[in-house]
Amino acid sequence: MGKLAVAAIVSSWVIPITLLVNRIVPEPYMDEIFHIPQAQQYCRGNFGSWDPMITTPPGLYYLSLAHAASLFPGFYSAQAASSFSAMCSAAILRSINGVLAVICSIILYDIITHLKPTLNDRKAMLQAVVLSLYPLHWFFTFLYYTDVVSVTAVLAMYLTSLKKNYWLSALIGAFSVVIRQTNIIWVLFVACTGIIDISLTIGKDHPGTAQPDVSISKPSLAYATGTSTVGSHIRKRKSVKFGDTVEIPLPSTHASSPFPSSGLVDEIQTILLTLWHKKWELLISFGPYLIVLVAFLLFLHWNGSVVLGAKEAHTVTPHLAQILYFSLVSVFALAPLHFTVTLATDLLQLFWKCRPLCFFQGFLALIVGFLSVHFFSVAHPYLIADNRHYPFYLWRKVIMAHWSTKYLLVPIYICSWFSIIHMLGKFRNKIWVLAYFLATAAVLIPAPLIEFRYYTIPFYLLALHCNINDSQSWLFTGMLYIGVNVFTMMMFLFRPFHWDHEPGIQRFIW
Repeated sequence: MGKLAVAAIVSSWVIPITLLVNRIVPEPYMDEIFHIPQAQQYCRGNFGSWDPMITTPPGLYYLSLAHAASLFPGFYSAQAASSFSAMCSAAILRSINGVLAVICSIILYDIITHLKPTLNDRKAMLQAVVLSLYPLHWFFTFLYYTDVVSVTAVLAMYLTSLKKNYWLSALIGAFSVVIRQTNIIWVLFVACTGIIDISLTIGKDHPGTAQPDVSISKPSLAYATGTSTVGSHIRKRKSVKFGDTVEIPLPSTHASSPFPSSGLVDEIQTILLTLWHKKWELLISFGPYLIVLVAFLLFLHWNGSVVLGAKEAHTVTPHLAQILYFSLVSVFALAPLHFTVTLATDLLQLFWKCRPLCFFQGFLALIVGFLSVHFFSVAHPYLIADNRHYPFYLWRKVIMAHWSTKYLLVPIYICSWFSIIHMLGKFRNKIWVLAYFLATAAVLIPAPLIEFRYYTIPFYLLALHCNINDSQSWLFTGMLYIGVNVFTMMMFLFRPFHWDHEPGIQRFIW
């Protein structure tokens, strides 16, 4: 019932706004001028045709073909389309993201109920609907971009991994890489978190024991096919036999407790020992992820770059400041959850409790932050020249308002990251939080262009794993998203402008 309700609520805004956007902006806009003609070439069967300005693989276009094929019989019988190629209009191609937005909301609901099984249905529905309103995800639901399909694929991969169906998860992960290359990082992240959960489940189910009785069965196909009885890290588990019993030193506390007495080193030691003693069983379960990685490395060798086209404008650049921007954007996007007296008190108590180590860590983080914004802030030509994007104004009016501004923002960035880490640490173990930070850094730091769209997947993983279930905070977050969405869509549809040096209508966009 919850899934149907979430899907109905999301559909209630997807359908009318899609119709409105297609009525006011019927022609391809911004990146659509590359994606839509390319998809239309595929609809005509010209699979050898490729626009050299397109940077991402053709996963979206293949999915669009399936979408158009599913609609064609109905359109043909109603005489609304005389041929299959006529099905690939801008409106039909855009509509696939509307369908995917509804599917994504259901996946969000499933992940929430899996991670938080004690959460009642109304609260789970509320969180799924609010996250479906996240402005960067919501806005691109109505345009033919790769963002919505990319997020949906990655979240589907994560959900199937949580359900221990690792082979299907790796298959979906492979498709996500065919949509957007950087998703290879999230494939590795999902594989790592699966191994982490299995390894630390041993310590959780058998605290203080030297001979855990939990393992992967000899054929190891239970994990791979999703029939394992090991549930999520917060569900009650049945024991799963590991074949031969091995001695593994274990942390003496719950792996997911807010402040585990076992340190990061203990968790790493447990994981490494599990990897060593159960390497063949784990290889069978997680081997498909390895196959995806090898295939991606072969693609890199063949292509000579991560991106397919426009390589000179998308060269890998060490952009350390990007990870700082992400922290601030994500904290503001979850402002009602972060800016609370409880969270501020917890952080102050934590810093005071672990002084002077925490003060030293904070000072070190500040130094790294100052060095990052001084030496590794990248002003991409697209950012400086294109006043259609909101980051253009944030860069000029905020970050570069004065030479000192970018340095004054560093303490805010660092506090934002401390808040994020603290929030995640209440729900996940330390090694999971470290894996999340490294994956986020691996995705964002090489990107020279400040694009808030790049933040969507790490933001969703953050929001899904924050253990704040207060309905009032989520309602305030939803109201914040609705306000931002109304503003950005009104600006996009009803505040067009013109460039003197180029004909055509220009519109504000994320």
